Amino acid sequence: MPLHQFDYLLALGTIFAFLDAWNIGANDVANAWATSVASRSIEYLYAMCIAAVMEFSGAVGVGARVADTIRTKIVDTSQFIDSPAVLMLGMVCAVIASSVYLTFATKVGLPVSTTHSLMGGVIGFGIAALGVNGIQWVQPGTGLQVVNSGVVQVFLGWIIAPVLAGVFASTIFLITKYAVLVRKDPVLKGLFLVPMYFAVTASLVVMLLVWKGGSYEVNLTDAQIPVVVVLAGLGFGLLTAVFLVPWLYRVIIKEDWQLRFYHIYQGPFLLKRGDVPPPPRDYKGRVRNYYEGHATQDEVDARRADLESRDSETNVVVAKEELSGGETPKKRKSLVGPKPEGVWYKGDVLFWYFKLAIFHGVDQDVAGHQGGGLAAGNLDEMHARAKRYDNRAEYLYSFLQVMTAATASFTHGANDVSNAIGPYATIFQIWRDGRLPLNDEAEVPVWILIFGGFGIVLGLWTYGYNIMRNLGNKITLHSPSRGFSMELGSAFTVIMATRLSLPVSTTQCITGATVGVGLCNGDWRTINWKMVGWIYAGWFITLPSSALISGGLMGFVLNAPRWLNMQSV
Repeated sequence: MPLHQFDYLLALGTIFAFLDAWNIGANDVANAWATSVASRSIEYLYAMCIAAVMEFSGAVGVGARVADTIRTKIVDTSQFIDSPAVLMLGMVCAVIASSVYLTFATKVGLPVSTTHSLMGGVIGFGIAALGVNGIQWVQPGTGLQVVNSGVVQVFLGWIIAPVLAGVFASTIFLITKYAVLVRKDPVLKGLFLVPMYFAVTASLVVMLLVWKGGSYEVNLTDAQIPVVVVLAGLGFGLLTAVFLVPWLYRVIIKEDWQLRFYHIYQGPFLLKRGDVPPPPRDYKGRVRNYYEGHATQDEVDARRADLESRDSETNVVVAKEELSGGETPKKRKSLVGPKPEGVWYKGDVLFWYFKLAIFHGVDQDVAGHQGGGLAAGNLDEMHARAKRYDNRAEYLYSFLQVMTAATASFTHGANDVSNAIGPYATIFQIWRDGRLPLNDEAEVPVWILIFGGFGIVLGLWTYGYNIMRNLGNKITLHSPSRGFSMELGSAFTVIMATRLSLPVSTTQCITGATVGVGLCNGDWRTINWKMVGWIYAGWFITLPSSALISGGLMGFVLNAPRWLNMQSV
């Protein structure tokens, strides 16, 4: 029967579980798309639209219908059989601690692991309720069993995830660099390799869905899975070669300005098109300058020399302002626009407030605002040392980068939504049934998946830009070829770690991949080590911070004097 005497715990759990989901969207999902936005492969608004659809679809469509009561099995729940309400209280404390810490981290622009934040909350209430011996620090067993459960997995994740992702991402980029980017006629070389890249990416997508999917069943044997993965990749690569490559050839090499995206279906017939007429005078071209806003080494040296030649304080300030930048980015048109004059209840003013509420979170120039702030360092010096490649060749990889980011977003929604709704499902079931879930499992109703998915999308849409400003170009210079390598390397790490039951975090994977690709410039100064250190410090403080908040709340409630007991004294 429902525990109506603890309705207030259910209400608190509902509020803070939604706040936790909001922070997962604003923090975890945002850092997955930071590379795509920073490299200018896709505009921020379009990235948020795709991410919102993919995250919600992943969370609701293939989100786990069975949530582990204590994710990562940190606490022995059998000790709460006689007092299920205490476990309900503990999960409320864990969700409060996780959401409060994540709110702080998101506000200061610190990308952290939401899984580790929740784990810290569980550890905190477990110690307060059961003592240190009630926590499973290391999984008994041998081999990988020791590291894929228990608290030890957090510490190993700090090493395993960034190192593996850095190795994979740098390998992918070096192949791209020496096979395409630094070769003569890089666009033609890239056109030959595009179908192969798409085939590999599609294969990894299938592997990701098979090995790290949600609640759907895959009725394939171990021998059949590799065949399906390879055939799916080859099939997608063939479709790319037949339809996308001819379109890219006409658009990039022939500069056919009359082609639109929907002409891709014509495939090989596009090669029979005649000469391209002169473009209109106002035509700007489809290939953009992906290094726009980033100064070259010559520009930095010239501005430094100019700075040193000026004597007056006013001129020094002006010169310092001129030193940052590079080519000035084009002014972006705002979705919200300036506030109209008049009282607040006028129609046009009310409509402006409506637009502000809906679009403020996505009406941001994320790529253009990555030049200062937290742990920024001298970004111009850092960016100037990075090699520039042909923008037409970079354009080829923008398609691949968006594809890998969308796939990662879908998988993230299918898996990490449980960080918010897993504890909440336990709270709800204990409140509804008055007992612990059987076999440490809780059936997750669809409405809870929708609840968590909506929270993630809302967080991404309203505040994801704050995390993106601290990633991307603040770590190293981005471009589509670099960003594609980072995201594919990160996805490959998640896949391999899942197959080997190794603990990794998507945040740690993308950070390690970014550093790995940055080192491929051959100069360690192309990486903002101050920002890397700041992010790494965030990983260290996440678990103990949320554990202290959760344990403090749990201990305070369990040991507080009760009014009924005081009356009986």
